[in-house]
Amino acid sequence: MQKSIRIRLLLVLLMVANITFSQAQDPKRLRHFLQATPTPANATPYGNNPKAGRYVKAGDAKIYYEVYGKGESIVILHGGIVGSTLEMAQFIDSLSQSYQVIAVSTRGHGKSEMGSQVPSYERKAEDVNAIIKAVTKDSVTVLGFSDGAYTGYFLAASHPEKVKKLIAIGAGEWKQGFRTFNNSREVLFGMDSIYFKQQLTLMPEPQRFEEWLMTLNRYYNSISIGKETLGAIDCPVLVMAGELDQNAPLKTVIAAYEMIPKAQLSIIPNAPHPVFLVNFPAVWASMTPFLKQ
Repeated sequence: MQKSIRIRLLLVLLMVANITFSQAQDPKRLRHFLQATPTPANATPYGNNPKAGRYVKAGDAKIYYEVYGKGESIVILHGGIVGSTLEMAQFIDSLSQSYQVIAVSTRGHGKSEMGSQVPSYERKAEDVNAIIKAVTKDSVTVLGFSDGAYTGYFLAASHPEKVKKLIAIGAGEWKQGFRTFNNSREVLFGMDSIYFKQQLTLMPEPQRFEEWLMTLNRYYNSISIGKETLGAIDCPVLVMAGELDQNAPLKTVIAAYEMIPKAQLSIIPNAPHPVFLVNFPAVWASMTPFLKQ
């Protein structure tokens, strides 16, 4: 009961913060979903930066990505539906000091095309593999959040030669029907209209937004992710989540950790699904030793 109350309080606080600061937002300055404070004027517009942006043709769609820094390559994969490259800004800022960061806008998000295929995790894994091959001949480390973490699981399982390590944040075992997805334009715009208006200006085909949402709803409501995929991952994996993750409950995260052969586990206390937006120092302190191993 106490955990349930804490989760609800965190969600209420996030919504109140969004309402409080929304009037201070410059609608032309890129922001991430439910961003509580104005984006600094000198912030890099991750996800819409022509100085770093590139495209690769993957299957039936052009996928957008940006490259920052030099060194060993780390692929950054944001969350789904409400996710964007900008939400991963703290990771990109920090990692690009020592690594080459490949920040991907996954299929249907930001400047990446939707294509005509179902945006499944298998499909998105192939999109990311095409980007990796376009940027480097070496294997990479992958850091994914939520939807991006599931894409990372499928990429590591299907292309073990390309993934040397994986950091998966907020992605547990997925049993069909454990959540119901019924996202609509009205619901999403009601949560953060400024964010979605910005995203529509980036999308190559904004008129297909509702079609894309319906396709995702059907896909997410039909899938299961368990031992078949997670048990096939051979690389070291850091499975990370907030203790109060409402999208990937703690028991599902622990189940995923137990299914992955070379897994390590990090749970950040008293933190919700976007754990790195709430407590980045704790996330950073947990992942840096894993990167250096």
